[in-house]
Amino acid sequence: MKEKLFDSEAKVMEIIWDKGPITAKEISLIAADSIGWNKNTTYTIIKKLEAKGFLRRDEPGFLCTALVSREEIQKTEARSLLDRVFGGSRRALFSALLEDETLTDKEIEDLRDLIDKR
Repeated sequence: MKEKLFDSEAKVMEIIWDKGPITAKEISLIAADSIGWNKNTTYTIIKKLEAKGFLRRDEPGFLCTALVSREEIQKTEARSLLDRVFGGSRRALFSALLEDETLTDKEIEDLRDLIDKR
């Protein structure tokens, strides 16, 4: 995935992932309630997402369907952060994430399981 997903676009995608497929009108109503956006703002972002290939709009009612999963975006964004901020070092990333955190025994066990499965 080469296109960048901006924060405003991610907010619309979250709505689609949670509720989709969903009409553009329904997205605009949810965005108005949860974010305070007007209809034009939401529709503009939907058009941008469609142009970038993140979603498809179909008739009737401009039904919006995600073309990429939340997991795909999470992996892409995590990789971008890793490369951009930590020079590709997973160790530096995890050190920064865990440095000031108190983890429960269960969280530590889950993290060990994730590493062991690699």
